[in-house]
Amino acid sequence: MTELLTFDVADDIATITLDDGKANAFSHAMMRDLSDALDQATTAADITVIRGRKGILCGGFDLKVIQGDASQVPALVQAGARLLMKAWMHPQPLLIGVTGHAVAAGALLALTGDHRIGVTGDFRIGLNETTIGLELPVFAIELASACLDRRALSQATIGARLYSPHEAVEVGYLDQVAVPGSFDDALQAAATRLKQLDGPAVAKVKQRLRGAAARRSIEAQNAGSPEPYKASM
Repeated sequence: MTELLTFDVADDIATITLDDGKANAFSHAMMRDLSDALDQATTAADITVIRGRKGILCGGFDLKVIQGDASQVPALVQAGARLLMKAWMHPQPLLIGVTGHAVAAGALLALTGDHRIGVTGDFRIGLNETTIGLELPVFAIELASACLDRRALSQATIGARLYSPHEAVEVGYLDQVAVPGSFDDALQAAATRLKQLDGPAVAKVKQRLRGAAARRSIEAQNAGSPEPYKASM
């Protein structure tokens, strides 16, 4: 589709592969293209897969913006809130292939999936914001609260703990891990299983299960409360 991602459909499975040649950061362009690809998937396939290239799913928001002119940060984070809530509410089964590191917004992207598969290796998954002077926005708290084990929630958010792929299964970032040689097969098997679900029923259940939290997230981000992704001083 673009130089930032590719879009393919086979056997009614839409696969969106993030690959900007670097950290797959959530720039405005990456988020716009991913949002467009999600829209395309709803009419082109029965289920959607989002994955990264080998070694990384996503390294978070574009740090050139986050660490640059403060006046530009709210628009970036608002775009991120809209995209992540859109993925979380995607009206099809959504499978996330965590192909390596998934940090900050990358970890949040993983949490939007209905099933999440990681790959074994020396990778880190999690929310590191408080180690670099950033606050977690409401949408991040909602995703973490909905998906992560309650016993791990404080360490995963306040404590900014990063997890190995196997640890990420234990705390709820992932549902399973596969070795590199069987990762694609594991994704295909999960996608085939998810294809058996009824699409309209999936969409209705997502609305009932997640709709209120998604609305709260967008409303809070639009209102700027708390201050969006503000660096602590």
